[in-house]
Amino acid sequence: MEGQGNLDAAIESLLNVEKQCRLAGDVAGTRKAAVDIVELCHKEGAWKTLNDQIVVLSKRRGQLKQAITAMVQRAMEYIDVTPDVDTRIELIKTLSSVSAGKIYVEIERARLIKRLAKIKEELGQIDEAADLMQEVAVETFGSMAKTEKIAFILEQVRLCLDHQDYVRAQILSRKISPRVFDADTSKEKKKPKEGDNIVQEAPAEIPSLLELKRIYYELMIRYYSHNNDYLEICRCYKSIYDIPSVKDDQAKWIPVLRKICWYLVLAPHDPMQSSLLNATLDDKNLSEIPNFRLLLKQLVTMEVIQWTKLWEFFKDEYENEKNFLGGALGTKAAEDLKLRIIEHNILVVSKYYSRITLKRIADLLCLSLQEAEKHLSDMVNSKALIAKIDRPMGIVSFRTAQDSNGVLNSWASNLEKLLDLVEKSCHQIHKETMIHKAVLKA
Repeated sequence: MEGQGNLDAAIESLLNVEKQCRLAGDVAGTRKAAVDIVELCHKEGAWKTLNDQIVVLSKRRGQLKQAITAMVQRAMEYIDVTPDVDTRIELIKTLSSVSAGKIYVEIERARLIKRLAKIKEELGQIDEAADLMQEVAVETFGSMAKTEKIAFILEQVRLCLDHQDYVRAQILSRKISPRVFDADTSKEKKKPKEGDNIVQEAPAEIPSLLELKRIYYELMIRYYSHNNDYLEICRCYKSIYDIPSVKDDQAKWIPVLRKICWYLVLAPHDPMQSSLLNATLDDKNLSEIPNFRLLLKQLVTMEVIQWTKLWEFFKDEYENEKNFLGGALGTKAAEDLKLRIIEHNILVVSKYYSRITLKRIADLLCLSLQEAEKHLSDMVNSKALIAKIDRPMGIVSFRTAQDSNGVLNSWASNLEKLLDLVEKSCHQIHKETMIHKAVLKA
């Protein structure tokens, strides 16, 4: 009790000093007195008193911004040396409530919320951790460094994904533009106000911009995997593949390139998928994994692929994928792979035939009549193919029905080609005649 009495007397004395300095407008003196009170409470191990004094000091009339900032920053140093989790949470909550709504300690409050969310997550309270992080909108902080902002938003996205709140995860992820990762940091002009805050950053806590790029795309892969959006997953892996630290290390880029190939094959056929497919085939690194080169080559070759033979050849590679980066492919992946091969085969048939019987298509695709009709109908619905099925006759027509304008345009085009050929023929005849006359005169 005597120790507590001495502490109270010392605090009272320092509070009087703080009051005199504050009323006199002495910034340095007020700041020192506030920090001394915080240090004294910590030295005596009086954590409850520390919380009380932080609140008292912040609420004193006309309290100076510099004093509150210095007090909060000093108290934050003691979070890691608190005796137990409850004391730590209480101190963080006190500091957070004191700094709420004060723009000059917004960065400190963001860091406090992040630490509190981490503690909640460690205690298994992911819902609370996600809700806490969403309270802070770091994108509005003008004085926070770019890398710290990105790291904070990525943590918000990660917690939302852990909480299986995919809608909010998408909204938060859109706060980060992928272009920001390609910026040249050496040419970046630092704003005068940002100087002090950048110095405050802890290098161990805030990863580099390229490391944040990798984390961002890994989180986006988790998001797109929920919807089985294979093309977007492939594009995310492509962005990871282009990171210099990955591209320079064969052990890192081989698993990523494998994933790019798998998700390219799984993605529905469209111009973007076709463009990525051809770009990947041109990659020299693909020669290191020849099986995948063969797989992609089969997709760009306009020939019917036998599903049973393909699956027999690539089944082991598919099973081995779980041993590589990102783990096994999704549960639906094997079914979707078969579906993509069927779609490829239908497109091949539509290139070579204008009219064909449904039975012949079913034989070529190794499917029943009902399955062949279903897959054809699905492709027509998704506008991947133009076809008409005459069910009574059992004939499929891949010809596009042209309107009157289309017919006239095609006639005009054909006439233009015909006239061009006639003109070239006349020119050749005239040339031969002139040569023949020249020879006779000679």
